[in-house]
Formats: sequence, structure tokens, C-alpha cells
Amino acid sequence: MLIDMPLVSVIMKSYNHEKFIAECIESVLGQDFGDFELIIVDDASTDGSRQIIDSYAAKDHRIQVIFHEVNKGISNTVNDGIDAARGQFVAQIDSDDVWVADKLTKQLAVLERDEDLIVWSNGEIINDSGRSAGKSVNEWSRASSKKSGDIWQALLEGNYIFGSSVVYKKQNLGNIRYDERLPYLNDYKFYLELARNYEFYYIAEPLALYRIHEHNTIAGYGAESENRLRLAGKDYISICEEALQQYEDEIGQETKALMYGKMGTAFYALGEKRKGLHFFLQAVRCNPFETENLSYPPRVLKHVLFKRWRLPPKN
Repeated sequence: MLIDMPLVSVIMKSYNHEKFIAECIESVLGQDFGDFELIIVDDASTDGSRQIIDSYAAKDHRIQVIFHEVNKGISNTVNDGIDAARGQFVAQIDSDDVWVADKLTKQLAVLERDEDLIVWSNGEIINDSGRSAGKSVNEWSRASSKKSGDIWQALLEGNYIFGSSVVYKKQNLGNIRYDERLPYLNDYKFYLELARNYEFYYIAEPLALYRIHEHNTIAGYGAESENRLRLAGKDYISICEEALQQYEDEIGQETKALMYGKMGTAFYALGEKRKGLHFFLQAVRCNPFETENLSYPPRVLKHVLFKRWRLPPKN
């Protein structure tokens, strides 16, 4: 039985998190605010996630489930949840993360004053056993000092939005969805598009717990995670190239320098050193006094010297 038009639709994307998903579901159902639906979209998990989800759905009418018969990827999974959402506001949580009990209450108090804000918060990092790592999400992600208001330009330098903390008005999405061409940084582009149109509001209190474990898409550890991080550089390059093509005149030189520098680093990691050098030089040209640019000239000089003397560069 469906509840009548909930105020909030909570979207939980799920894939092979049988170890964590019960705690995640409990943290949503345990909110001190009850006017919500929980839409769990499972992307064809091969572990016991589906059985856990079914057991909770059978006990709580607020839970709606979508099971993919084949794996469709993160973007399609989140988009299915967004399209199914009936609430005025949408909140998102990954199935390995956890909310604190008054998360929605505190964020909705902000949205009562201005429903067009994108409300997000800091978080606490925990490990796969749920123990605190003693560090906040913003410390770990090196979040920009620009967390509220018009953050679009600051966000161009790199993603620092804690996805499991975000709440927004569904109507304001329009046609904005996760880009299914991007396997890794689809959420980053989504937040950039929201920031292009709406102001963000940051709550410094950690309202959610961000779990880092071996199988995180990017933030995990091990050789597999390192490879995913390297491939995520492709997504970053694509996002930056599109932004520069559309809004080059609106992006400040300092921001461009940081974008070019990170694009150069991404190309280097992908083994495309010539392109990396090109963007390092672009970064220096845009803002020669940026301290991060100091690392680029040695790389350029090293490349030129080894190329001239036909010696293989040492990485």
C-alpha cells in the first residue's frame, strides 16, 4: 500500500552491500521525522541484498522497491529512483552509509525558510566495521571554503559534496539527471548542474556517516580502487571540457588554472603525457602565481629534456 504523497522521497541506491544495507535502512526508518517514502533501487545485486530489502519492505509500507534484473550502473539506478519519487523533496543515501536520527528534521527546517536551496551537510567517516576514522568528510575531501550560496565556480575545481547528505526540491530538477555516459563522476556533474541554477546551504554538523571500505567506487582502497580512481579522471576531463566549452567566459582565470592543472594530472595518470603537459602549461598561463602550478614546470622540463636526448623518462 502506497502512502499519500509523502513530503520527502528518500532514494537509496543499492549494489552488493549486504553487510551494510540493514544498518542503512534502519537509519532512514529511524528518523524522528516520518513523512517520507524510502525508494530502494537495487542494481541486480549478486549477494544477499535483495532478501534483506524484501524483509524490510514487508514490514514497512513506506518502503518501495525497484529491482534491476541486470546491472545498469549507478546513473540509471539513481535516475530510476528520481523518476519514481513522489515527494516534494528528494534526499539521497548510499546503501553503505548511515544517517543520524534528526538529519531530515534539521534540513527541512532550512527548506521551510527557502525551499529552493540545495541543503547538504558535513559527515563523519567510518570504516567497514562502523568505527569512526576520526576525520570528517570535508577534511578528507579537502572541501572548498565556499560551501553555501553560489558554489558553482568553486565546485568546478572538484567535487566535495557529500552525496548522502543532500536534500533538494524535486521540481527544481527539471531535466537534470545523472549522466549515464559517466561511469564514475555522474554525481559530480549532477551537483554542478544544480549549483548552476540554485544556491546551496551547508550545515556544518555531521548529519550522516560516510563509510569507506574496500569496495567504494572511488574512495576505497586497494589496486581495484586505484584503477577506478584513475579512470574517474576521464570523467573529470569530460566534465571540465564541457563546462569550458559552454561557460568559458564566466569562469575566472584562477578557477581555470586549477581545472587545467587537474586535467593535466588526469591525463598524466592515463599515460597521455603530451596532453598532460599541454594542460599544465595552460594552468600556468591562466594563473602563473598559483602555488599548485609550481609542480608543473619541473614536469614539463623533465619531459622536454628526456625527449630531446631520447631517454625514457623515469616516473
